[in-house]
Amino acid sequence: MIKIANAPCSWGILEFGLEGKTSPYTQVLDEIRETGYEGTELGDWGFLPTQPYKLFQDLSERNLDLLGAFVPVNLRNADSHVAGISYALKIAGLMYYAGYENARIVLADDNGTVDARVKNAGRITPTMGLNYKEWKVFAEGANQIAYAVKEAFGFETVFHHHCAGFVETPEEVEMLIEHTDENLVGLCLDTGHYHFGGGDPIDALKKYKDRIWHVHFKDFDPVVAEQARINKWDYFTSVKHGIFCELGKGAVDFKGVLAELEKQNYTGWAVVEQDVLPGMGDPKFCARANRDYLKGIGL
Repeated sequence: MIKIANAPCSWGILEFGLEGKTSPYTQVLDEIRETGYEGTELGDWGFLPTQPYKLFQDLSERNLDLLGAFVPVNLRNADSHVAGISYALKIAGLMYYAGYENARIVLADDNGTVDARVKNAGRITPTMGLNYKEWKVFAEGANQIAYAVKEAFGFETVFHHHCAGFVETPEEVEMLIEHTDENLVGLCLDTGHYHFGGGDPIDALKKYKDRIWHVHFKDFDPVVAEQARINKWDYFTSVKHGIFCELGKGAVDFKGVLAELEKQNYTGWAVVEQDVLPGMGDPKFCARANRDYLKGIGL
């Protein structure tokens, strides 16, 4: 049975260090529970409590599970790998000692930090990508982090492809899969980011079925994407204009996604994410609408 969660990014809690007012963590957790979700991811470090007992207390009071944590690392730079391992172990340790022994690390590139990738999100060309040597370094960093986390805490690591990072397009996801250890690094398939990057999430589910260990349910608005192309919007401007819309209002075929997941006997988490900027929109309203949509298609 697929379990449904939401994440702090749906309330504007993002890893980019953006300015703007966000809701306190207690309100976010309350609203995740009140809108019908069973779990959450950790969010940016320091948003939820960083003391294991306090973290467990706040989640258990709301009958919420903790299923993973997003860990961005500058994997292209070999000099950043040691710090990345340390950061991943710190986050994994928090989850482990809080009692969430089935959580996982959701590893990602240090998204939003390279100008060309931010400016051209959704319009990436091969010349904006990594060369072969950089891919080897990138993948080795992912393997090392995944190995360290597995050895220390037994956690799985999944890689989250992400627009405004170096793993965005279907071709880049394929390179990541080919260059990482299949026993260490799985894939977190994000339906919205995969579509925004130029691919079909159902194709990805079929192609990488043995490597997809975690799924993010995110929709994608092609009308906003076309506006972004015409106006040359950067990634954050596209998000501001609602590139990641409510589930069922965009281009992602969630009925088809669900059918393929069920065909593959997927029994993990599906994490609803509707990325917004800090202070943007009505997250609770959207969270409820997204949960109602999923109920309508059988989840």
